[in-house]
Order: sequence, then structure tokens, then C-alpha cells
Amino acid sequence: MALFKCKLILAVKFTWILHNVGSTTDVCKVTVTQPSFREVNYTLSTVDITCSFNASGCPGSTQVLWFRFLALKHEALCTPACTNTGKFKVTGPSDNKASLQISHLTVNDSAVYFCGVAFPQSASPTSKQTGEGTTLVVRERTEKDTEEYILMIVLSSLLFLYNTTVFAVFIVYYKSKTKLLKKTERENENGEQHKHNSRRRVFQAIAQELYRKRYAENRQTGNLGTDDDNVYQNR
Repeated sequence: MALFKCKLILAVKFTWILHNVGSTTDVCKVTVTQPSFREVNYTLSTVDITCSFNASGCPGSTQVLWFRFLALKHEALCTPACTNTGKFKVTGPSDNKASLQISHLTVNDSAVYFCGVAFPQSASPTSKQTGEGTTLVVRERTEKDTEEYILMIVLSSLLFLYNTTVFAVFIVYYKSKTKLLKKTERENENGEQHKHNSRRRVFQAIAQELYRKRYAENRQTGNLGTDDDNVYQNR
């Protein structure tokens, strides 16, 4: 009964808005379809209510109008200009489709939304039609939502702590590995220097040994020459 009353009021309102339509007889026929029900969560910032229509034999341009029926009153939202442009926005008509976007969604936006399509240049009674209405239900926060929200915060905190711990362990491991690499490089450098010094000492020892042997041979040769001279002189 209440829905029938809403449709009746809406039909009267359409007649009042478009009372100056053309007077020629035509066969314009419009049919409008809407989804019957839409339920959304209060956490959404915007929601779109869609509307599609078919028109045959209709002259001129198309006008899309939007109304909503609350518990105790009805409102003309966009006829076709929107009364609250910050809250409501109409998209279309395009390809026989249109939509009403509701921003800053609250629980108070729960209502029945009607899409109306009209061809003002047509005088046919069927050139101005409305859909069956879309019942929008904005679901408010429940105890379950609160528990899920708290659980989400706890899990996010644990994830943050885990990531922080992993990052800290990585930093410590990186620093320790860097120190170990530097220590290894220093040890390698010291080892190379030690090998170089060892080779140098060995080379010096060999050179000194060869020098002593050569010096001893030269000295012995010199002594032999002196003895021969003495023998020759005695003769």
C-alpha cells in the first residue's frame, strides 16, 4: 500500500514537472528498469544506483529524473538538475543507461530511489515512466563489525612488529657480514704481505749465500796465485 502511494505521488509529480509537453499525438513508449535491492556497508564513501530504459517512437532529447522516498517524506533529488550537487550526481543518459551517484554515504541515505525517464517533446502518456524503485539499505556498524575492526588492527600491529623485527635482523646481519668481509680482507692483505716478506727474506738469504760462496772462491783463487808466484821466485 505504501509503495502504491509512493508511485501515485511520483506520477503526480511527473505530471507537474512536465506539464508543458508537446500537444501532438505520437506513439512514444518508454519502459524503465531498476535493480530492486541494493545493500551496502556504511564504510563506503559513494554508491551508484543504476537505471536502464528502452524508448520507441520518441522524439527529441531524453530527461532522467531521480526521486527518493524516505520513511516519512519524499524528495526530488535531480529533476533533471540536482538540488544538492555535493551529495548527488547523475551520469548519463548514455546507451539507454543512467545512474545516480550518492556521495558522503550515511545510514540516513537508506530509502527507495526511483528513476524517471521522460521525453518532454512527446505528448504520449507512455513517454514519461518510472522504474519500480531500488531499495537502498546502508548497513550500520554492528558488534561483529567492531570485533572484525579490532581484529584487523591487532593483525596489522603484529604484521608491523614482524616486519620491523625482520628489518632489524637484516640490518644486524648485514653489518656483521660487512665487518666479517672487512676482517677477511685485512687478513688476506696481511697474509699476502707476510708471503711477500717471506719470499723477500728467502731471496735475500739466497743472495747472501751466493755472495759468500763467490767471495770464498775468489779468495781461494787469489791464494793459489800467490803460492805459484812464490815457487817461481824460489826457482
